[in-house]
Amino acid sequence: MRRKIPSLQALACFDAAARHQSYTRAAQELALTQGAVSRQLTALEDFVGVALFKRTRHGVALTERGRDYAAQVALRLQALEQDTLDVMSTQGRESRLHLAAVPTFATRWLIPRLPKLKSQHPELTVHLETRTRPFMFADTPFDAALFAGTPEQVSQWAGTQAVKLLDEVVLPVCAPSLLQGAASLSPEAIAKLPLLQQSTRPDAWRQWFEAQGVATALALSGARFELFSMTAAAAVCGMGLALVPRLLVTTELARGELVVACEQPLASQRAYYFVQPEGTDNPSANHTFLAWLLQAVQTSA
Repeated sequence: MRRKIPSLQALACFDAAARHQSYTRAAQELALTQGAVSRQLTALEDFVGVALFKRTRHGVALTERGRDYAAQVALRLQALEQDTLDVMSTQGRESRLHLAAVPTFATRWLIPRLPKLKSQHPELTVHLETRTRPFMFADTPFDAALFAGTPEQVSQWAGTQAVKLLDEVVLPVCAPSLLQGAASLSPEAIAKLPLLQQSTRPDAWRQWFEAQGVATALALSGARFELFSMTAAAAVCGMGLALVPRLLVTTELARGELVVACEQPLASQRAYYFVQPEGTDNPSANHTFLAWLLQAVQTSA
Protein backbone atom coordinates (compact mmCIF):
# COMPACT_ATOMS: atom_id res chain seq x y z
CA MET A 1 0.00 0.00 0.00
CA ARG A 2 1.33 3.41 -0.94
CA ARG A 3 2.32 5.50 2.08
CA LYS A 4 0.50 8.76 2.75
CA ILE A 5 3.68 10.87 2.73
CA PRO A 6 4.31 14.18 0.91
CA SER A 7 7.37 14.61 -1.26
CA LEU A 8 10.67 15.17 0.53
CA GLN A 9 11.18 18.38 -1.45
CA ALA A 10 7.87 19.77 -0.17
CA LEU A 11 8.77 18.85 3.41
CA ALA A 12 12.22 20.45 3.08
CA CYS A 13 10.61 23.65 1.78
CA PHE A 14 8.07 23.58 4.61
CA ASP A 15 10.76 23.05 7.25
CA ALA A 16 12.86 25.95 5.94
CA ALA A 17 9.88 28.30 5.58
CA ALA A 18 8.66 27.38 9.07
CA ARG A 19 12.05 28.15 10.63
CA HIS A 20 12.50 31.44 8.78
CA GLN A 21 8.82 32.48 8.67
CA SER A 22 9.66 33.56 5.13
CA TYR A 23 9.34 32.00 1.68
CA THR A 24 12.15 34.23 0.42
CA ARG A 25 14.68 33.15 3.05
CA ALA A 26 13.63 29.52 2.65
CA ALA A 27 14.30 29.82 -1.08
CA GLN A 28 17.74 31.31 -0.39
CA GLU A 29 18.61 28.46 1.98
CA LEU A 30 17.51 25.79 -0.49
CA ALA A 31 18.92 27.50 -3.59
CA LEU A 32 15.45 27.66 -5.18
CA THR A 33 13.31 30.47 -6.49
CA GLN A 34 10.63 31.92 -4.25
CA GLY A 35 8.06 30.76 -6.78
CA ALA A 36 9.31 27.18 -6.56
CA VAL A 37 9.04 27.23 -2.75
CA SER A 38 5.56 28.74 -2.95
CA ARG A 39 4.41 26.02 -5.37
CA GLN A 40 5.80 23.27 -3.12
CA LEU A 41 4.02 24.68 -0.08
CA THR A 42 0.75 25.11 -1.95
CA ALA A 43 0.99 21.48 -3.06
CA LEU A 44 1.75 20.41 0.53
CA GLU A 45 -1.28 22.28 1.90
CA ASP A 46 -3.44 20.66 -0.79
CA PHE A 47 -2.01 17.26 0.15
CA VAL A 48 -2.71 17.57 3.89
CA GLY A 49 -5.93 19.55 3.44
CA VAL A 50 -4.91 22.08 6.09
CA ALA A 51 -3.67 25.68 5.93
CA LEU A 52 -0.12 25.67 7.25
CA PHE A 53 0.69 29.35 6.77
CA LYS A 54 -1.24 32.59 7.00
CA ARG A 55 -0.39 35.93 5.43
CA THR A 56 0.70 38.78 7.70
CA ARG A 57 1.80 42.36 7.13
CA HIS A 58 5.39 41.18 7.44
CA GLY A 59 5.11 38.08 5.26
CA VAL A 60 3.88 34.69 6.46
CA ALA A 61 3.36 33.00 9.82
CA LEU A 62 2.53 29.44 10.78
CA THR A 63 -1.02 28.57 11.69
CA GLU A 64 -1.61 26.62 14.90
CA ARG A 65 -1.83 23.36 12.95
CA GLY A 66 1.21 24.45 10.96
CA ARG A 67 3.28 24.92 14.16
CA ASP A 68 2.40 21.43 15.37
CA TYR A 69 3.21 19.89 11.99
CA ALA A 70 6.47 21.87 11.66
CA ALA A 71 7.72 20.56 15.01
CA GLN A 72 7.09 16.97 13.94
CA VAL A 73 8.52 17.42 10.46
CA ALA A 74 11.72 18.95 11.86
CA LEU A 75 12.24 15.91 14.10
CA ARG A 76 11.62 13.47 11.24
CA LEU A 77 13.97 15.29 8.86
CA GLN A 78 16.67 15.45 11.53
CA ALA A 79 16.31 11.72 12.18
CA LEU A 80 16.40 10.97 8.45
CA GLU A 81 19.54 13.09 8.06
CA GLN A 82 21.19 11.29 11.00
CA ASP A 83 20.28 7.89 9.55
CA THR A 84 21.82 8.93 6.25
CA LEU A 85 25.00 10.19 7.92
CA ASP A 86 25.25 6.93 9.87
CA VAL A 87 25.07 4.92 6.66
CA MET A 88 27.59 7.18 4.94
CA SER A 89 30.03 6.98 7.87
CA THR A 90 30.01 3.18 8.10
CA GLN A 91 32.79 1.80 5.96
CA GLY A 92 33.88 -1.84 5.77
CA ARG A 93 34.05 -3.45 9.19
CA GLU A 94 33.54 -0.20 11.08
CA SER A 95 30.71 -0.23 13.61
CA ARG A 96 29.08 2.70 15.32
CA LEU A 97 27.49 3.43 18.67
CA HIS A 98 24.99 6.26 19.01
CA LEU A 99 25.28 7.32 22.65
CA ALA A 100 23.27 9.73 24.79
CA ALA A 101 25.03 11.15 27.86
CA VAL A 102 24.58 13.71 30.60
CA PRO A 103 26.58 16.72 29.35
CA THR A 104 29.24 17.46 31.97
CA PHE A 105 30.07 13.78 32.52
CA ALA A 106 30.46 13.47 28.75
CA THR A 107 32.80 16.46 28.41
CA ARG A 108 34.77 16.05 31.65
CA TRP A 109 35.07 12.27 32.04
CA LEU A 110 34.16 10.43 28.84
CA ILE A 111 35.60 12.50 25.98
CA PRO A 112 39.15 12.72 27.41
CA ARG A 113 39.17 8.90 27.45
CA LEU A 114 37.78 8.35 23.94
CA PRO A 115 41.21 8.47 22.23
CA LYS A 116 42.17 5.39 24.25
CA LEU A 117 38.95 3.69 23.15
CA LYS A 118 39.81 4.47 19.52
CA SER A 119 43.32 3.09 19.91
CA GLN A 120 41.99 -0.14 21.41
CA HIS A 121 38.97 -0.48 19.13
CA PRO A 122 39.62 1.43 15.87
CA GLU A 123 36.59 -0.23 14.26
CA LEU A 124 34.20 1.44 16.73
CA THR A 125 32.94 5.00 16.18
CA VAL A 126 30.97 6.73 18.94
CA HIS A 127 28.39 9.38 18.03
CA LEU A 128 27.63 11.44 21.14
CA GLU A 129 24.66 13.65 22.04
CA THR A 130 23.46 14.99 25.37
CA ARG A 131 20.35 13.98 27.28
CA THR A 132 19.65 14.71 30.93
CA ARG A 133 16.49 12.68 31.47
CA PRO A 134 15.22 9.17 30.63
CA PHE A 135 13.66 8.80 27.17
CA MET A 136 12.09 6.12 25.01
CA PHE A 137 14.85 4.40 23.04
CA ALA A 138 12.29 3.38 20.40
CA ASP A 139 11.70 7.07 19.59
CA THR A 140 15.40 7.93 19.20
CA PRO A 141 18.43 6.68 17.27
CA PHE A 142 20.34 5.96 20.49
CA ASP A 143 21.87 2.55 21.18
CA ALA A 144 22.72 3.32 24.81
CA ALA A 145 22.96 6.11 27.37
CA LEU A 146 25.20 7.30 30.19
CA PHE A 147 22.78 8.42 32.89
CA ALA A 148 23.19 10.00 36.33
CA GLY A 149 20.51 9.18 38.86
CA THR A 150 19.35 7.15 41.84
CA PRO A 151 18.70 3.38 41.74
CA GLU A 152 14.98 4.16 41.88
CA GLN A 153 15.17 6.44 38.85
CA VAL A 154 17.10 3.84 36.90
CA SER A 155 14.69 1.04 37.83
CA GLN A 156 11.76 3.15 36.62
CA TRP A 157 13.28 3.60 33.15
CA ALA A 158 10.95 1.24 31.32
CA GLY A 159 12.29 -1.30 28.84
CA THR A 160 15.95 -0.91 29.78
CA GLN A 161 18.74 -2.65 31.62
CA ALA A 162 21.45 -0.75 33.48
CA VAL A 163 25.00 -1.34 34.72
CA LYS A 164 26.31 0.82 37.55
CA LEU A 165 29.60 2.53 36.73
CA LEU A 166 30.55 5.07 39.38
CA ASP A 167 29.14 6.39 42.63
CA GLU A 168 28.73 10.14 42.77
CA VAL A 169 30.58 11.93 45.59
CA VAL A 170 29.44 15.57 45.79
CA LEU A 171 31.61 18.02 47.76
CA PRO A 172 31.78 21.80 48.30
CA VAL A 173 34.61 23.28 46.25
CA CYS A 174 35.83 26.82 45.70
CA ALA A 175 38.74 28.92 44.49
CA PRO A 176 41.69 28.84 46.95
CA SER A 177 41.25 32.57 47.62
CA LEU A 178 37.93 31.94 49.39
CA LEU A 179 39.67 29.83 52.05
CA GLN A 180 41.70 32.91 53.09
CA GLY A 181 44.64 30.79 54.15
CA ALA A 182 42.65 28.15 56.03
CA ALA A 183 43.07 24.45 55.22
CA SER A 184 39.29 24.05 55.00
CA LEU A 185 36.06 25.72 56.06
CA SER A 186 33.45 24.69 58.59
CA PRO A 187 29.83 24.35 57.43
CA GLU A 188 29.05 27.45 59.52
CA ALA A 189 31.69 29.44 57.65
CA ILE A 190 30.45 28.18 54.29
CA ALA A 191 26.93 29.37 55.19
CA LYS A 192 28.24 32.95 55.27
CA LEU A 193 29.82 32.83 51.80
CA PRO A 194 28.24 33.16 48.31
CA LEU A 195 26.75 29.86 47.15
CA LEU A 196 26.55 28.78 43.51
CA GLN A 197 23.30 26.98 42.70
CA GLN A 198 22.77 24.10 40.27
CA SER A 199 19.41 24.54 38.52
CA THR A 200 19.04 20.79 37.97
CA ARG A 201 19.48 20.18 41.72
CA PRO A 202 17.89 23.20 43.42
CA ASP A 203 17.76 21.62 46.90
CA ALA A 204 21.36 20.38 47.02
CA TRP A 205 22.78 23.09 49.29
CA ARG A 206 19.76 22.96 51.60
CA GLN A 207 20.18 19.20 51.95
CA TRP A 208 23.90 19.58 52.59
CA PHE A 209 23.43 22.16 55.35
CA GLU A 210 20.67 20.11 56.98
CA ALA A 211 23.00 17.09 57.03
CA GLN A 212 25.63 19.22 58.79
CA GLY A 213 23.09 20.49 61.32
CA VAL A 214 23.48 24.09 60.16
CA ALA A 215 20.53 26.42 59.72
CA THR A 216 20.89 29.12 57.05
CA ALA A 217 18.40 31.25 55.18
CA LEU A 218 20.79 31.47 52.23
CA ALA A 219 20.79 27.80 51.20
CA LEU A 220 18.63 28.54 48.16
CA SER A 221 20.26 31.88 47.31
CA GLY A 222 22.99 32.61 44.82
CA ALA A 223 23.71 32.63 41.11
CA ARG A 224 22.10 29.68 39.35
CA PHE A 225 23.69 27.64 36.53
CA GLU A 226 22.27 24.89 34.32
CA LEU A 227 25.33 22.65 33.92
CA PHE A 228 27.96 21.46 36.39
CA SER A 229 30.63 22.70 33.98
CA MET A 230 29.18 26.21 34.29
CA THR A 231 29.01 25.98 38.09
CA ALA A 232 32.62 24.77 38.24
CA ALA A 233 33.78 27.58 35.94
CA ALA A 234 32.03 30.14 38.16
CA ALA A 235 33.73 28.64 41.21
CA VAL A 236 37.15 28.85 39.53
CA CYS A 237 36.47 32.54 38.91
CA GLY A 238 35.88 33.04 42.64
CA MET A 239 32.16 33.73 42.40
CA GLY A 240 31.35 31.41 45.30
CA LEU A 241 31.25 27.82 46.50
CA ALA A 242 29.99 25.05 44.26
CA LEU A 243 28.52 21.72 45.32
CA VAL A 244 29.65 19.41 42.52
CA PRO A 245 30.60 15.76 41.92
CA ARG A 246 34.30 15.39 42.60
CA LEU A 247 34.94 13.32 39.46
CA LEU A 248 33.74 16.22 37.30
CA VAL A 249 36.32 18.69 38.67
CA THR A 250 39.40 16.46 38.98
CA THR A 251 41.30 18.61 36.46
CA GLU A 252 40.61 21.85 38.35
CA LEU A 253 41.53 20.20 41.66
CA ALA A 254 44.76 18.83 40.23
CA ARG A 255 45.71 22.26 38.84
CA GLY A 256 44.89 23.97 42.12
CA GLU A 257 42.21 26.11 40.48
CA LEU A 258 39.71 24.61 42.91
CA VAL A 259 40.10 23.15 46.38
CA VAL A 260 37.74 21.07 48.50
CA ALA A 261 36.33 23.55 51.00
CA CYS A 262 34.94 20.90 53.37
CA GLU A 263 35.40 17.13 53.31
CA GLN A 264 31.77 16.48 54.21
CA PRO A 265 30.05 14.98 51.12
CA LEU A 266 26.41 15.42 50.22
CA ALA A 267 24.70 12.18 51.20
CA SER A 268 23.26 10.76 48.01
CA GLN A 269 22.45 7.48 46.32
CA ARG A 270 23.16 8.94 42.91
CA ALA A 271 25.54 7.17 40.57
CA TYR A 272 26.44 6.99 36.88
CA TYR A 273 24.98 4.13 34.85
CA PHE A 274 25.33 2.59 31.41
CA VAL A 275 21.76 2.08 30.19
CA GLN A 276 20.68 0.16 27.11
CA PRO A 277 17.31 -1.03 25.82
CA GLU A 278 16.33 -4.61 26.46
CA GLY A 279 16.88 -6.66 23.33
CA THR A 280 19.26 -4.08 21.81
CA ASP A 281 19.71 -4.35 18.03
CA ASN A 282 23.37 -3.24 18.28
CA PRO A 283 24.76 -5.91 20.66
CA SER A 284 28.33 -6.03 19.36
CA ALA A 285 29.02 -2.29 19.63
CA ASN A 286 27.22 -2.05 22.98
CA HIS A 287 29.19 -4.98 24.40
CA THR A 288 32.53 -3.62 23.18
CA PHE A 289 31.86 -0.16 24.55
CA LEU A 290 30.59 -1.40 27.92
CA ALA A 291 33.58 -3.69 28.40
CA TRP A 292 35.93 -0.80 27.66
CA LEU A 293 33.90 1.50 29.90
CA LEU A 294 34.11 -0.83 32.89
CA GLN A 295 37.86 -1.09 32.39
CA ALA A 296 38.16 2.71 32.21
CA VAL A 297 36.14 3.08 35.41
CA GLN A 298 38.36 0.58 37.23
CA THR A 299 41.49 2.39 36.05
CA SER A 300 40.20 5.78 37.18
CA ALA A 301 39.01 4.58 40.58
